[in-house]
Amino acid sequence: MAYNVRMATRSGPGSDVVPFRITGIDHVVLRAREPERLVAFYRDVLGCPVEREQPDIHLTQLRAGRCLIDVVPQRALAGAPGHTGGTEPNVDHVCLLISSFDAAVIRSYLREHGVRVGKVAIRYGAEGEGPSLYLQDPEGNGIELKAAAGSGESA
Repeated sequence: MAYNVRMATRSGPGSDVVPFRITGIDHVVLRAREPERLVAFYRDVLGCPVEREQPDIHLTQLRAGRCLIDVVPQRALAGAPGHTGGTEPNVDHVCLLISSFDAAVIRSYLREHGVRVGKVAIRYGAEGEGPSLYLQDPEGNGIELKAAAGSGESA
């Protein structure tokens, strides 16, 4: 099924105009039964250097060009923002980089389309820290919408 997405200069409650534009994938979070082995594969075999580690949540972030590949143990993010719950998939969520981030407008737009929206916060991604929020697609896949670092957009 193809979707015809329109961009316009105005959006808001009652509007079907998408209030942001996706500019790329910021990062992908992979759940691993053997995280050290997966990190070694991406680092040593595919040449993705380790950029950042967050031991408190058992997260390793590897640089893949302009994007990041995040590796966490299979159950490490249970209950975290963006975690979809249910079965333990090996992809936790996909983060889509967007060009415009007005939290109130995005929340309103998504809620009008029956989408539950998570908490807006400043989070780290491939282009640094920036405002983001989590939601789920109709299949239950985790999606994070994130503005680029330094975008000056509102959280």
